[in-house]
Parts: sequence; structure tokens; C-alpha cells
Amino acid sequence: MKNTDAQYKSIIEGCREIFKLKTKDYGTAWRILRPSSLTDQIFIKASRIRSIQEKGEMKIQESIEGEFKAMVNYSIMAMIQLEHPVKEGDYSIDEDVLFESYDSYAQETKDLMMDKNHDYGEAWRDMRISSMTDLILMKLLRIKQIEENDGQTLISEGLKSNYQDILNYSVFALILLSEGKSI
Repeated sequence: MKNTDAQYKSIIEGCREIFKLKTKDYGTAWRILRPSSLTDQIFIKASRIRSIQEKGEMKIQESIEGEFKAMVNYSIMAMIQLEHPVKEGDYSIDEDVLFESYDSYAQETKDLMMDKNHDYGEAWRDMRISSMTDLILMKLLRIKQIEENDGQTLISEGLKSNYQDILNYSVFALILLSEGKSI
């Protein structure tokens, strides 16, 4: 049986390292983005993956794995923006708060995944990566609708839950790709 816990942890560590290095390169310039803009960034990444899956080829040699990793980081960035919104044009965020928030959201989302894995028996391992891409796109359309409704829902999960699902599907796809499953 696969060790999902260790695989998940390894992928998040890799994504966090990318986030850390990009923070050194760019600072927190992404803080200028509203959550809706981060949603659109994730949408661009997921749309590219789906396009490549449908066409069977890519012309820009940026890896599919890199796109899924970007979706992990953009999802966490969106959750950070929801919790720590920009105030009066001040886009800075304390580095300790930034990385504590990153780690907290990553852990909370992993805990959610482990609870769901308990109930669903790791059914995601039998899914196609193309289905995961479609589910991510569906979650993005839901997020866009919730954003259009000023963040309000009547009966459905909110923004954070949808970002967590996108993060988890991205990690699942990365695990399956690491095991040799095709896109």
C-alpha cells in the first residue's frame, strides 16, 4: 500500500521550497492580487493542463508537474489573502506570518485529505488525472460564482473549502504522475 502521508508531505515540501525561493526573488508582489485574480491564475494553469490533455502535445516546454505545483501555491496564496487582506495599499506581510500561514493551510488541507481518505478509501488513486483536472476546473467555476455573490453561499461550501479541494486534487495528480500515471 502506498504511503500517502509521506508522498503528500514530500510534494508540499517541494511546493513550499518553490514558494520560498520565489518569495526571495519577487518578495510578496503577489499580494497586489485580489483573491479573484488568484482564482484566475489557477484557472489559467488548469486550462493549460486540460488543453494539453486534449491535444496530446505541448508547444511551451513547461512541465505539467510545474503547473500542478503552481496550483498548490496559488491555492495557499488565495487562502492567505482571504485571511490577511491587503489594507490601504500595504502589500507587505511579515515573513514569519507568511510562512506560518503557508504551513498552517498546508497542514489543515492535508488533515482534511486524510479524513476524506479514511471515508473514501483513497478512491482518488483510481481516478484519471484528466478527471482531476476537470474537477479542479469545476471548483474554479464554483469559486468564480461565489466571488460574484460577494463570497456568500446559501448551502454550499465557501471559498476556502474549494481552494483546499483544488490543492488536494493537485497533490493527488502530482503523486500519480510521480508513480508514472499519464496525464
